Amino acid sequence: MAVVLSGCVSPVSATSTTPTPSPAVAGVRATVLPSEVQQGALVIGTTHPAARIEYAGREVRVSPEGTFAIGVSRDAQSPIVIAVTQPGSPRTEHRIVVQPRDFPVERISGVPPTTVKPPPEIAARIEREQARVSAERTRDDARTDFTQTFRWPVHGRISGRFGNNRVYVLPDGTDVPQTPHSGMDIAAAAGTPILAPAGGLVTFADPDLFLTGGTVLIDHGHGVSSNFLHLSRIDVHVGDRVEQGQAIGAVGATGRASGPHLHWGMNWFDVRIDPQLLLTPEAR
Repeated sequence: MAVVLSGCVSPVSATSTTPTPSPAVAGVRATVLPSEVQQGALVIGTTHPAARIEYAGREVRVSPEGTFAIGVSRDAQSPIVIAVTQPGSPRTEHRIVVQPRDFPVERISGVPPTTVKPPPEIAARIEREQARVSAERTRDDARTDFTQTFRWPVHGRISGRFGNNRVYVLPDGTDVPQTPHSGMDIAAAAGTPILAPAGGLVTFADPDLFLTGGTVLIDHGHGVSSNFLHLSRIDVHVGDRVEQGQAIGAVGATGRASGPHLHWGMNWFDVRIDPQLLLTPEAR
């Protein structure tokens, strides 16, 4: 359900069940946002192209068509607040209800122990590699590929869900809690082609990261990016423009993996978001 708001009227409660149209005001365009979202959602809104959007301490890019995107973290509390200042109008705060989610514990066995409790020299390598990946997530390109309807990169059983708490079980039976899962895992045979779920620019491609193995990042614009991990083969290069449905690599079990699968993660800058929420019900 969307809430339609104007930059010159009082905020409408995000719990509204019926969209409230804005009055026609010269130079002001209705701001359209959902009234409710889930933790881990990507929110796409529309407003005046010259509006100033602020969220979570960041000024958010607005496209020439008035489109913008924000990411809602796994742990976001309700409500989130998006501030919109349209030309010649006062700043208006729009509140969106955040629906909490249940994140169960996943226990995982069979991964190399050094990927769970790495020695100091390996830990330093992991830190360097993750810093390289994180640096690419700071991009704020003007492209709006994120407005496409996302498609499955591969089809298969979902073997790991976004946000779940993870515990790795070592061969001696020791439990090692880790950070929550940052994407969705899709079980598929090794060598299965991976197709770009939406268009974008390849900003990172490395066949041999210690934790994530073959790794590719595709930037969809406005800070929205996809990452594909554990690839056995990479078919693209940094700087390549890819279109939705184009092959970017193949499923593997490289890095910290107990078997062949694709890890598909998504980010809005440094905020992890759930790619499954971008798939239409028919595509899930």
